[in-house]
Amino acid sequence: MSAPSQRSNELGQPIGEDVPGWTPRPAPPREAMQGRWCRIEPIDPERHAADIFAANAADTAGGMWTYMNHGPFDDLDAYRAWMDAACRGDDPLFHAVVDGRDGKAKGLAAYLRINPTDGVIEVGSIALSPALQRTAAATEAMYLMMRRAFDELGYRRYEWKCDDLNLPSRRAAERLGFLYEGTFVQATMYKGRNRDTAWYAITDKRWPGLRAAMEAWLDAANFGPDGAQQKNLSAFMPTG
Repeated sequence: MSAPSQRSNELGQPIGEDVPGWTPRPAPPREAMQGRWCRIEPIDPERHAADIFAANAADTAGGMWTYMNHGPFDDLDAYRAWMDAACRGDDPLFHAVVDGRDGKAKGLAAYLRINPTDGVIEVGSIALSPALQRTAAATEAMYLMMRRAFDELGYRRYEWKCDDLNLPSRRAAERLGFLYEGTFVQATMYKGRNRDTAWYAITDKRWPGLRAAMEAWLDAANFGPDGAQQKNLSAFMPTG
């Protein structure tokens, strides 16, 4: 199949494809997202802070905070104070990741840099405690947030950004189907040091294939009685 010809205007200058019928998208609602392995709830410090702080305590080395612009926290009061100050707004819009096994919140993730006009939204401030890391619940949490952005709200672009040195975050983005778009050198500073920011994104054109792959991986048939996966996510991912 031949590639589509480049569109041009009356002056012969190349131009982008039309986006017919586009209207600004709704902002994400403060509504829960229910999955099989986890539940995503709009953050409520009164209900979630203590459980998340307790779950984070399992990270005794403090590695989960290396590439965050906040933390670690010495005690629950400090964590609750940060959550009260940083997590109650509309952008970023923070959510708790509640483990379906015991109903306890064990992580955070947020929508941020929300641009309804152009249909662009970012997922970030992802801080999953050791109990959630490398679990089906962690993957499902990201799937549920993507599904809301694309299927429920109709956004065109879903972004993931991280410190260029944060290899676990970069690998997580690539595993979930985000495409690397480049690195912004000296993009910002945090904790008194430079950050080069790696950009990743998924567009609405690629989403259907990624959605099918994640749903197949998350299906109960892909997990044995002990909860171990039968096939890894990459086995279901579309090629190209």
